[in-house]
Amino acid sequence: MAKVIDFFKDEIVFSISLILAIVSCFFVKPNANYFSYINWDTIMLLFVIMLIVEVLKNLSIFEMLVRKLLSKISNTRQLVLVLVFICFLSSIFITNDVSLIIFVPFAILALKKVGRLDLIILTVSLQTIAANVGCMVLPIGAPHNIVMFTVSKIPFESFFFILLPYIVASLMFLAILLLFIPKSGIDLPKMSEISVDTKNFLKRVLFGVDYFLLLTFIALFVLIGNLENIPFFNSLFRQFIIGNEVLWGVLASQIISNVPAAILLSGFSTNYESIIVGINIGGFGTLIASMANLISYKILARECGDF
Repeated sequence: MAKVIDFFKDEIVFSISLILAIVSCFFVKPNANYFSYINWDTIMLLFVIMLIVEVLKNLSIFEMLVRKLLSKISNTRQLVLVLVFICFLSSIFITNDVSLIIFVPFAILALKKVGRLDLIILTVSLQTIAANVGCMVLPIGAPHNIVMFTVSKIPFESFFFILLPYIVASLMFLAILLLFIPKSGIDLPKMSEISVDTKNFLKRVLFGVDYFLLLTFIALFVLIGNLENIPFFNSLFRQFIIGNEVLWGVLASQIISNVPAAILLSGFSTNYESIIVGINIGGFGTLIASMANLISYKILARECGDF
């Protein structure tokens, strides 16, 4: 029983999604149409991205790039700026979740090494904001945008221009906040030599993929597909969502996070542009509004529990 509870805590989003999907099956009898609920393009695209990221991680490519950047640092403001904008730039290509998994622990370590514990919470908060901004640049920057990109069929460049005003405004906000970081001198510690372990490389790459995230998507697709086929919910959701996609994108994200919100709203409205705006704005809200927010908090709690 203890193992089940621990699993539920570790994979709470997957567990809740699976339970809700199973409950919905009692209202819509399982049939062959279940397979059509699932957007397999989203599942495959996300899987390929995670594979590529795992390859790059195991080749220490990210670590090499970060160390090169850090060798140019001379004060705390520059250090925080680099740590924050690394998250922004990397989240464009490797998703906001993965960016934070890689760079939040590194930021905490770097700040501890230079004795600036007072900047840890602020830096991690700014990294999280930066990652949520960066993931808006390309439709492959975050799971919720991958969902909307594959569902909506909106052209690559059009997706970018929908979110461009919000990207610019957010970057200006980040730049202003960074001006309040003190410009104290620092001495970066000497770092050990990077080594690439090629033993069991393929195994580490395959085992590094977050398969529960893929299963979470499948469970959510089944849940939303069933809700669409329950007349009461279909009518209720269409009545409230259509015409108010931005508002509901923001509100739903605060409660169920923006990935389930994207799947839910796109199942009841074809105003995809408004849904995209709503779920991306919504990701900046509560702790669970975006998986990226929760990832940063978990890492911060684990690494700085005694701080």
